[in-house]
Amino acid sequence: MKAAMKKIAVSAVAATALMGASGAMAEGERYVLVSHAPDSDSWWNTIKNGLALAGEQMDVTVEYRNPPTGDLADMARIIEQAAASAPNGIITTLADPDVLSGPIRAAVDSGIDVIIINSGTPEQARELGALMYVGQPEYDAGFAAGLRAAGDGVGSFLCVNHYISSPSSTERCQGFADGLGVELGNQMIDSGQDPSEIQNRVMAYLNANPDTDAVLTLGPTSADPTILALNQMGLAGDIYFGTFDLGGDIVQAIRDGIIQWGIDQQPFLQAYLPVIVLTNYHRFGVLPGNNINSGPGFVTADALDLVAELAGEYR
Repeated sequence: MKAAMKKIAVSAVAATALMGASGAMAEGERYVLVSHAPDSDSWWNTIKNGLALAGEQMDVTVEYRNPPTGDLADMARIIEQAAASAPNGIITTLADPDVLSGPIRAAVDSGIDVIIINSGTPEQARELGALMYVGQPEYDAGFAAGLRAAGDGVGSFLCVNHYISSPSSTERCQGFADGLGVELGNQMIDSGQDPSEIQNRVMAYLNANPDTDAVLTLGPTSADPTILALNQMGLAGDIYFGTFDLGGDIVQAIRDGIIQWGIDQQPFLQAYLPVIVLTNYHRFGVLPGNNINSGPGFVTADALDLVAELAGEYR
């Protein structure tokens, strides 16, 4: 009898959970995610997949918007347009507080619930009146990577910054330098986003600075051409190489011993969790009490199988 009652109770809980997840209590919620990413940056496909899956599971409408060229002034206008469309919530990155704080604060003041993801900090999210922050504090991640590299004997490096207009990208390079205990100085280059140009600039720097111990890239946009540069120079596997984020070529390079580690900030969670949080907040009035750090986590050759299978899609 007790077993039967327990089974009924478990079934009731499961049914209730399914009602929430399937949208049986939905009221037509709509959420807009605005990123700073240009169309050319394939890393954001994982964000899009996480957003789409959360929308499907919660039975809500989700929209992804971004500035095609990555222009932050354009992104600010997109946030304003998104707010004017009166969604239930806005999920947005905070790539540059000076440019984006105004539109985000205006959205909050108009009564729209906002969650900051990916870039920015929990403190900045709180200052803007956002509900919470979901992401990886970039300076902290860079610092952790620098400490790891210092432990491996690295003393100098090249940081290949493919999005230098974003302060959060520079925070990654600065954190890495601080973790090593060295000055950043000219060890960071503005590589641009053209693959051929990135490859050429990496080669030019390493030719001019042959004693460089390590290379740090900030995502597939800069990592993939850097892999080609190191292969062409005969340095692949000989120079210490770490990168932020994951992608198919990065995972293969980790497997081949060219890249020592990739920092996984789990972008899937950055898009997926805010939709879940916002939907449950609007339906049931429940909200997590803390911000959510989705990273950093170091991916090495020791545990690549599942990551490799899902890289660029959900990892």
